Amino acid sequence: MRMLVVDAFTDRPFAGNPAGVCLLDAPADPAWMQRVAAEMRHSETAFVRPLEGDAEAGHELRWFTPSVEVALCGHATLASGHALYSTGLVPAGLPIRFRTLHSGVLTVRQGEGGLEMDFPADPPEPVPAPAGLAGALGTEIVWCGRNGQPDLLAEVADENTVRGLAPDLDALGRFGARVVIVTAPAAPGSPYDFVSRAFGAAVGVGEDPVTGSAHCALAPYWTGKLGRDTLTGYQASERGGLVGTRLSGGRVVLSGTAVTVLDGEWAAPGR
Repeated sequence: MRMLVVDAFTDRPFAGNPAGVCLLDAPADPAWMQRVAAEMRHSETAFVRPLEGDAEAGHELRWFTPSVEVALCGHATLASGHALYSTGLVPAGLPIRFRTLHSGVLTVRQGEGGLEMDFPADPPEPVPAPAGLAGALGTEIVWCGRNGQPDLLAEVADENTVRGLAPDLDALGRFGARVVIVTAPAAPGSPYDFVSRAFGAAVGVGEDPVTGSAHCALAPYWTGKLGRDTLTGYQASERGGLVGTRLSGGRVVLSGTAVTVLDGEWAAPGR
């Protein structure tokens, strides 16, 4: 099996969010895929295989953290599209349509600023901040919401607060959320519109470096506050990464670049 490691939402190696991309030629046992993801230890490892006879999609796509399969992952989708284009398995200029188990058909295409992904919007609905969330984050919460993934979104005072968070990761895994997203408006003069960080202890990921799927909530939230459909988010993790967003009806177009840092062959038996 050919396997790539791709840094997503960045234009340089060792930044953005790394994902494993496994290029399968036949269906694989999910338990085996989970073991591969546990071995790789990336926040997500993607498994891609070509489909025959599917009128809507040309490839199947599944995503696994080191501990669970997830319903949606943005950076590993970007990495998978990059892998198919860069290896020549999909010709340049053609869109890639991925069949997923829980998120429908996702489309990746080449755009002027990198790759563009068409994802379902998942805006958060306001909820009272759960008891203990402010304490786990170590800061006051300006606004709190929950969406269907389910993710919790907490707006805090400003960009410096987001950057300076040192949360209790174990505690953040106890709020019934796939990911806890913390966000704030960008500081004046920044080249982006909002900042965020994302913590996924409940799915085996302490802090995710750059979370495309979180922007399915962030894009409609900040579009509503800022009054613009096209925005740029900066995820202020240690590695950091930029995510372009454009709200279009009930969909979010996420855009970014990616870099291959490893291209090799998986030698272990099984599947």
